[in-house]
Amino acid sequence: MSKSVSPPANQIIEYSNFASVVTGEGDWMPAGFPLPDGGFWQYREPDAVVIVQDGFLRVAAVPYTRGHDKIQFLDNAKHMYFSTRTFACPDGGAITFSIDLAATIIDGAPGDLYDGFVSFNVLDFSTGAALDFFVGNETIATVYGKLPFPGVPIVDPAQGPRHFCLFDEIRDATAAGQLHHFEIAYDSAADRVTFSVDGKQIRQYSNVPFKLGPCTLALGLMSEKDIAPGKGSVSCHGQGAVGKWGNIRIATIARDAQS
Repeated sequence: MSKSVSPPANQIIEYSNFASVVTGEGDWMPAGFPLPDGGFWQYREPDAVVIVQDGFLRVAAVPYTRGHDKIQFLDNAKHMYFSTRTFACPDGGAITFSIDLAATIIDGAPGDLYDGFVSFNVLDFSTGAALDFFVGNETIATVYGKLPFPGVPIVDPAQGPRHFCLFDEIRDATAAGQLHHFEIAYDSAADRVTFSVDGKQIRQYSNVPFKLGPCTLALGLMSEKDIAPGKGSVSCHGQGAVGKWGNIRIATIARDAQS
């Protein structure tokens, strides 16, 4: 269970202690969701190789083997960790999530980011907000969405769809194993989300239709292939991924400090 943290304004939190992915106690835990039948689906590849070294977490899952034949968001992530703490934006202020991340995809479909990628996810399970980076061998995508996670209240917005997801792909933006610095910034007063890579803004969304609540961070090895009617999951065909994550920071700014 995540422990909610409402950080004092104008604070930087370092969050790169990854030992708990092995020890089971600390800042990170295996990710997953409850099943409709009362069970629990854990995003865990049984043969994954996990290394914590020099301030980074490295995970290799080659090949992918996990899939779900009926529920799409359970099929997408193959191996994932959630933060055991959540991080909230100061009322009317701003919050920035930053990370260094590298991805190597093995035997993936050429040119198809969604066949296999490494992710950094900022997830608000109180509103369904999802703010993510997906990284492959050549392509980087930003993800801005409001999703029907289990337990999220149904809210009809004043305008626009109840649930949505906007993907923006940047082709030829990286190479296999290349480390980049990623930032996701949310400005509550301006209702704005900004995505940046290596210090350069690459995407911005205004008129955000929710106020971001306490956020859980996720680090994942994923795919995103539609479940085939009458066939089930088609997301595993021998491909796999190696992810590297580190230098995670959460920075908050008070409303008064922005003016």
